[in-house]
Amino acid sequence: MNIILIGPPGAGKGTQAGKLEDERGMVQLSTGDMLRAAVAAETPVGLQAKAVMERGDLVSDDIVTGILSDRLDEDDVKGGFILDGYPRTEAQAHSLDALLAEKGMTLDHVIELEVDEAALVERITGRFTCAHCGEGFHDTFKRPAVEGVCDVCGSKEFKRRPDDNAETVKQRLEEYRKKTAPIVPHYEPKGIVRRVDGMADIETVSDSIAAILDGE
Repeated sequence: MNIILIGPPGAGKGTQAGKLEDERGMVQLSTGDMLRAAVAAETPVGLQAKAVMERGDLVSDDIVTGILSDRLDEDDVKGGFILDGYPRTEAQAHSLDALLAEKGMTLDHVIELEVDEAALVERITGRFTCAHCGEGFHDTFKRPAVEGVCDVCGSKEFKRRPDDNAETVKQRLEEYRKKTAPIVPHYEPKGIVRRVDGMADIETVSDSIAAILDGE
């Protein structure tokens, strides 16, 4: 089963992809991770990417597609993959179509996690983690049982991501609406787009995705 998980920042794509890896043996393919691995391994396309990044330029779609092509040839992908962060644009969606056709692979579902943007801003800006063990908390939805003390390790040090502020989150949502959301209409005629309520709790979202993958 090969899928794309799509949704704005904070919609829970990473969480759901992790669960699919654990429960179904699918492999999450994140463009950032693949790029770093290719550069570290000094593959031909990785060396191209390294040269571009060292110049301070953005890695081109051709290079990203090349890195994905190499990754799709690895054995662990045969059990199914989850694309996270690619394609981000309609042009990349066309490149992906061509790449999968070339390899005799298919895309089974494009699963969009739908969110309420105002609620999503609250969800993201309220996040904080234990500085010691990394346990996640939230100002509204998951406060420590004892105020100021981590439930897991007892640490009293917490941290927030500097980009988890309302202005930055709204900018990221706007960027998503302009560039990434338009790939959904590209897949609509293929009949593979499914939508899930991304504002539901984690287990409900997981169950909804499972129902899609199991054809229920």
